[in-house]
Amino acid sequence: MKIVIIGGTGLIGSKVADRLRKQGHEVIAAAPNNGVNTITGEGLAEALARASVVIDLANSPSFEDKAVLEFFETSGRNLAAAEKAAGVKHHVALSIIGVDRLPESGYMRAKVAQEKIIRNADIPYTIVHSTQFMEFLGGIAQAGTVGDTIRLSTGFLQPIASDDVADFVTDVALAAPVNGVIEISGPVRARLCDFVARYLKAIGDTRKVVADPEAHYFGTKLEDGSLVSDSNPRIGRIFFEQWFETSARK
Repeated sequence: MKIVIIGGTGLIGSKVADRLRKQGHEVIAAAPNNGVNTITGEGLAEALARASVVIDLANSPSFEDKAVLEFFETSGRNLAAAEKAAGVKHHVALSIIGVDRLPESGYMRAKVAQEKIIRNADIPYTIVHSTQFMEFLGGIAQAGTVGDTIRLSTGFLQPIASDDVADFVTDVALAAPVNGVIEISGPVRARLCDFVARYLKAIGDTRKVVADPEAHYFGTKLEDGSLVSDSNPRIGRIFFEQWFETSARK
């Protein structure tokens, strides 16, 4: 089966591509740096020819509100049109748990717009809603840093390792479309501030983490349940300690 991965050279895309190739599938890891651009349309029709499945893992190069919305809307529309012309039978997209619960975040609003395009495209689809990746803990810490202090939300986080995300996305791509959402999550839930403090301690970072219920998370305030799921998500197998030893230290 031919499978095209949009954003196929990134963190999740490269892992998914490797898993699919090992199972004998023809995989196109599409990205602007290898001639496939969902914004301009360059190379899109050629890449999607004969494709049965498209996995959309593309991400905006800018998180500014207007730019990120334009990216996901333009990319989504171009991709939907090219998939329809090519006769693609399954569109898989990776999105975020809580995407519809944080309207103050420009990034989340853009992902909601992307999902709306997918649902209205008349192409069988599966949207995978994931919790935040363990690989993003350092970035979360940096976003909340002022001087030697890191002020972070007390909302809950249940981060998932990228290897688990790749496993789940691979499984979804090879299964029948659900025309709906599948949720995936890490195995352990804790407050965001506590998870980041744990990560910083593990890497020997001495900055102080301050728990602040009013602290914003990339432009929006979190409630306890904003970024986690209680709807029986599929749970990853990799715990923080295993991820840190095998991945974070590389």
